Amino acid sequence: MPRPSFIWDYELDEQVFRELLAGNRTVGRLDQTWAAVRLLEYATYREILQYLSFAEIVAGWPGWREKIRSESRRRGFDFLVSWLPKHHPELLEAPMGDRGAIG
Repeated sequence: MPRPSFIWDYELDEQVFRELLAGNRTVGRLDQTWAAVRLLEYATYREILQYLSFAEIVAGWPGWREKIRSESRRRGFDFLVSWLPKHHPELLEAPMGDRGAIG
């Protein structure tokens, strides 16, 4: 599997990254939190939704928020995490594997 563009500086392929993100593997200091923060900091919105569901983002955000260095990314996810439950709660009820988009 190819290496996702947002992990350009690590010798990890997509399968290993997905295992890290799922919490099924660690590689040295790289773990589930590292993978989620890396994804949220460097991936495009479209890429993020290929790896995390809206429910996973909302559930994980409180633990990841302070680790995000980009102020604009923090503000963007703060908005998404507060907006989704009010305007699209059905997206939070979807199975974790269902990667939908707001329509």
